[in-house]
Amino acid sequence: MNQNRSSVEAVVQSYFDGLYEGDAEKLGTIFHPSADLRWVEKGELQVLTVPDWLDRVRKRASAKAEGKPREDFIVTIDRSDDKTAFIKVRCQLPPRFFTDYLVAMKLADGWQIVSKSYRYDLRE
Repeated sequence: MNQNRSSVEAVVQSYFDGLYEGDAEKLGTIFHPSADLRWVEKGELQVLTVPDWLDRVRKRASAKAEGKPREDFIVTIDRSDDKTAFIKVRCQLPPRFFTDYLVAMKLADGWQIVSKSYRYDLRE
């Protein structure tokens, strides 16, 4: 189980790096193609497919390119077995400060994120 934890942490590190660097290709390797992103906006559930999200990532300037500070960390990893992980992380793309809830599963090709739900605060 320890090696699996390391593998999950490696996926999360790629997630953090991809977000900060604005690297859609890196993010695309760790998200399952059928995964989606979910959040609440004005009391309504919003859903975005991974391909549409990656397209947005490609079109925006990265936090790294803009010289914005980086802070990201794993809050918790909850494992129900050796193939499923629920991961709570905190990260920032100023002025947005996120709490992300990721579900990762060990598939034939290794660990992939199959679901992301998130919330964020706007800060100056």
